[in-house]
Amino acid sequence: MQIGLMENSALDDFTLDVGQNSEFGLSVAIFIMMLAVALSLKPENFKDIAKFPKPYFAGAVAQLLGLPLLTYLVCFVLNPHPTLALGMIIVACCPGGTVSNLICMMGRGNVALSVSLTATSSLFAALLTPVTILFWTSMYGPTAELLETVDFDVLDFLRKTFVLLAIPIFIGMAVRHYSPKNAERALKPLSIIGFLLLLLVIVAGLQKYLIKFLELGIWVIGLALLHNALAFLLGYLTGVAVGADRASKRSLTIEIGIQNSGLALVILLTALAGFGGAAAIMGIWGVWHVVAGLILVGIFRLQDKRIAHV
Repeated sequence: MQIGLMENSALDDFTLDVGQNSEFGLSVAIFIMMLAVALSLKPENFKDIAKFPKPYFAGAVAQLLGLPLLTYLVCFVLNPHPTLALGMIIVACCPGGTVSNLICMMGRGNVALSVSLTATSSLFAALLTPVTILFWTSMYGPTAELLETVDFDVLDFLRKTFVLLAIPIFIGMAVRHYSPKNAERALKPLSIIGFLLLLLVIVAGLQKYLIKFLELGIWVIGLALLHNALAFLLGYLTGVAVGADRASKRSLTIEIGIQNSGLALVILLTALAGFGGAAAIMGIWGVWHVVAGLILVGIFRLQDKRIAHV
């Protein structure tokens, strides 16, 4: 039995339609942001792995396998509305967000570890993200049935998602390899442009659908916050499990808890049916994971002060 307001029939009827211009803007924003990620990929990002192999490999497994599995278990236990479960699964299968590196630095974590994990998940995103989304949505019965109702085309989904992710990554890596100076020169402005464009489109969509999102109920917000909190907890427990030092535990906590929700939204709108419940989860997650990350930064800094005075 579905809990709380998640059984509201409004979720069945709510489809997100931001318009062709906004949909195109979202795709361009993600293209630019993924291009910026690829431009930032340096050999040292991967050479640093040798300095902390256990936290790195444990973090990669937690991000690529652990978080989707945890999400599946949460859906199995709570039995949310299928569109909400779809949003949770897509977010969990997306690569880590680049903002995690900044929050890690602010929280005095192991920035090299954070960058290595972000680089790894972004590098393999073109292949792993669509495949894992297909796998976990098919494993969870309600989402599998949901996609059947919209005549979901698996090959078309794989093609669209691969093109969306692979092309900017390949272009960025080629520029970084053949013209590293130009890559460095373009990195910052592209990151800013991509972020601002994404923010602009999301704010416009939020303004259009704010009342509808609020009508979905407090349970939707609570579900998104719970899901994100469990992601942060998974990252922390991963660090504990491998005996990571304090800085690496912080990095793993932040890296697993910060996902590319903007990419998740683009995938939903361009390759899936734009279910409103899924979009609501992604929008709430996208705002809250940054807020939660900054709260963690404050906690980490308080811990440092206490340790310094011991």
